[in-house]
Amino acid sequence: MSLGFHIYDSYYDARMTYRTTLDLLFKLWKFIPNYKCDTRKNLIAIIGGLGSDTSFHMADTLGLFKIPQLSYGSFPPEESDTTQSPSFYRMVPNEAHQYIGIISLLKHFGWTWVGLFAPNDYSGENFIKNLEPLLSENGICSAFTQRIPQQIRLDHLDEMCDVAINMNVPFTEKEVTTFIVYGDPLTIIVLRGIIFLRDPSNRENTGFKKLWIFTAQTDFILTELCRFLDFQLFQGAISFTIHSQNLLVFKEFLQSINPSWTQRGFFKVFWEQAFGCIFPNASAPMDTNEVCTGKESLDSLPRSLFEMELAGHSYSIYNAVYVVAHVLNAIYLSRSKQRPMKSSGRLKLQNIRAWQLHHFLPAISFNNSAGERVSFTNKREMGGKFDITNMLTFPNKSFLRVKVGWVDPFAPDRKEFTIHEDMIMWNNDFNQVVPISVCNDHCRPGYRKKRKEGKKFCCYDCTLCPEGKISEKNDMDDCVRCPADQYPNKNKNGCIPKRISFLSYDESFGIGLSSLALSFSLLTTLVIGTFIKYKDTPIVKANNRDLTYALLIALLLCFLSSFLFIGHPGKVTCLLRQPMFGIVFSLAVSCVLAKTVTVVVAFMATKPGSSMRKWVGKNLSNSVVLSCSLVQAIICTGWLMTSPPFPDQDMFSVMEETIVQCNEGSVTMFYCVLGYMGLLAIASFIVAFAARKLPDSFNEAKFITFSMLLFCSVWLSFVPTYLSTKGKFMVAVEIFSILSSSAGLLGCIFAPKCYIIVLRPELNNREQLIRRKM
Repeated sequence: MSLGFHIYDSYYDARMTYRTTLDLLFKLWKFIPNYKCDTRKNLIAIIGGLGSDTSFHMADTLGLFKIPQLSYGSFPPEESDTTQSPSFYRMVPNEAHQYIGIISLLKHFGWTWVGLFAPNDYSGENFIKNLEPLLSENGICSAFTQRIPQQIRLDHLDEMCDVAINMNVPFTEKEVTTFIVYGDPLTIIVLRGIIFLRDPSNRENTGFKKLWIFTAQTDFILTELCRFLDFQLFQGAISFTIHSQNLLVFKEFLQSINPSWTQRGFFKVFWEQAFGCIFPNASAPMDTNEVCTGKESLDSLPRSLFEMELAGHSYSIYNAVYVVAHVLNAIYLSRSKQRPMKSSGRLKLQNIRAWQLHHFLPAISFNNSAGERVSFTNKREMGGKFDITNMLTFPNKSFLRVKVGWVDPFAPDRKEFTIHEDMIMWNNDFNQVVPISVCNDHCRPGYRKKRKEGKKFCCYDCTLCPEGKISEKNDMDDCVRCPADQYPNKNKNGCIPKRISFLSYDESFGIGLSSLALSFSLLTTLVIGTFIKYKDTPIVKANNRDLTYALLIALLLCFLSSFLFIGHPGKVTCLLRQPMFGIVFSLAVSCVLAKTVTVVVAFMATKPGSSMRKWVGKNLSNSVVLSCSLVQAIICTGWLMTSPPFPDQDMFSVMEETIVQCNEGSVTMFYCVLGYMGLLAIASFIVAFAARKLPDSFNEAKFITFSMLLFCSVWLSFVPTYLSTKGKFMVAVEIFSILSSSAGLLGCIFAPKCYIIVLRPELNNREQLIRRKM
């Protein structure tokens, strides 16, 4: 069976669309709406149109008669609701997938500052309304939105010149390299014409350094009036097209066409306009140069006039014709099962009505000649994908589309967008380097974006990352902090591992302090040995010899306790460090206090009738030492039981270091230990100061007074110094305070006695000491 067809042109005009649709339905010899008497013309379905406005103008009429309309144009997503037009079918995928492809393409190449061109009609308005929110959501801005007039006629050149002047600003913005164009073939013609009128001599167009992105609705065609225009301006453009497959058989068919069977209908008009010739007419003489020779070949035409492949919209029309054929075949098969065929063995299509196709259309499914599956989704639109093509132009007004990617919503592993960047040929002005289309230069790593007041978010200043933060990528909205164990490098574009810091024996500080502590420990041991050797001499026996030994041992332990502060802090060293320091120092100060109290009580006991004689002896001094030391031991025990010190890492005090230290556990308990030790020292100073002038040949009070003054000065200055330092220097301050205060006690109390014992032994007797005092 053969299917006849009629072809009508809408002329991109709504009024003409309604008229031609009515002509198709009712016109015989004259136009009478809603009246039809031509029984030989049985309208089964209508294919068209390309633009959404044209398609829906047609649908307004065709829907009333339930005539299937198979449109081959793309439409904005909100126009894809087919429930309002039950007779409307789409031979193209949902345009929402094309929007995904546009956004993915822009993000892939980093184009964030783009210009938008759309026709000044309902479809263009919908395109802008749908695309701009998606651009904003993905960090892309529209530098401008330019409406392209659709009703401008080429005979009104003054009007087109005015439009060209008004469109001058978008074209001259150097930062906007990427243009997105939405529309139909007329949009491209008008846009190219406006650019030509802006620069008729084509001086600027040769260096028109722009990248064009065209949607699937657009197409590159030239009318007879625009043959002088070329498409060199669009060299390297990227187009989204309806997915298609090349059919070699169809190309062979086109190559076989010759003028002998094209001299009728629209073939004759097309042939004459395409090749610029006229078929011979016996009644009218003509120049032989104007006559069609018959040797013309469609292969020789530029693609802007005729394409030899079924691509884009042509492929959709091809599928639409076969959809109608398969539906008619399905109807034929269903009827042949229900009743026997006529004697001719053929089903009379005149008995089929257009509305009957709707029962079969939604479920139709077949493989076309290219082997691709053709079927509708539940929204009565064709499933499939969009191809991404790269446009290569030639001086003869021809061009070539090279497939460089695709957008496939049904691709496995969610790879909806695929682009082969190495296959793209960019505009020659880009020197085959990927174009850059941003509002301003990228913020390099180490900087962050700062929004410009009154500008879109794609336009920003770059500010250096604040202290302690970095940015590792271009155009970061905010800088980020390094991990706790790392710190920013000099350029603030990367992190460097922090070095581990603690007071070790390998560094000069640790060597110096440990050597000093060892020296004082040896010196204290030497003093102890000296006092033991000369234990029976008057100067050793004076002022309670046992307290002297206890004080020297306590000072030795003080010097040795400083070694707990040097080296890598461990669990045991942290647990013993501060409590041991507090207890041994309290023991030393308690011995000093006991010595001064003993001197005072002994002097008071010499007065006649004094009741203090019963306190004279070792019991008093032992009681003072034990009681005072016991209080500090209780404080330290409570500290260890409630909040014991533990090893810790301080990653924030010093930027470039991770400080390995002992966490005090309870700062309050630490200062209680220091406070109690200070209280003992003040008490010793007060008692010693009061007893410094007592008439006793062996009175140590004046030496103890000076030693306590030195001791209190050291520890009073220790607190602010300790709080103002960080890391190992804090530990060094505490060690220095321990050594200096202990050395002060050792020097002030025992240096005079050692001088007499070692250097002036003749003075170490009772008579000499009494004589010197007198």
